[in-house]
Amino acid sequence: MAKTRQDKIDNLNERIAQLENQRKQEHQKQKAEERKIRDRRLYKRAGLLESLLPETIPLTDEQFNTFLHRTVANDFGRDKLAQIIAEGETAATTAQAETQKPKTVDGTATNTQSPKPTNASNNAINPQPPKPNTTTTNPTNPQTAARSGA
Repeated sequence: MAKTRQDKIDNLNERIAQLENQRKQEHQKQKAEERKIRDRRLYKRAGLLESLLPETIPLTDEQFNTFLHRTVANDFGRDKLAQIIAEGETAATTAQAETQKPKTVDGTATNTQSPKPTNASNNAINPQPPKPNTTTTNPTNPQTAARSGA
């Protein structure tokens, strides 16, 4: 059965309409996934804020807005955010460089960087409790016996 030109045109128009609907559905799926990712991020960050500052839980929306503007959305907060972003970019660059290190004959990465020195600011962020004195006194050892006063 031979198709007329008009039948072919009608079939193509029908196919175009189907493809348009398919495109719209895919676009809706993409937007829904983006909303889902954004919602997760917002819930996670709001939960973190409430866990760190439980005093913010009973605040009204207006009070909470004022709190954020006075503590975070100011020059100091923006400067700190810029520092964190810069540190993240530096860390990402370092991580990328680590993956591109030259390999030795056995396939392991060669170490071309010197060890990083520890600094006091690191300890301020992640303070470590002092280690207990694990030295035991041995009465038969004259050095440790002298320290213990035996």
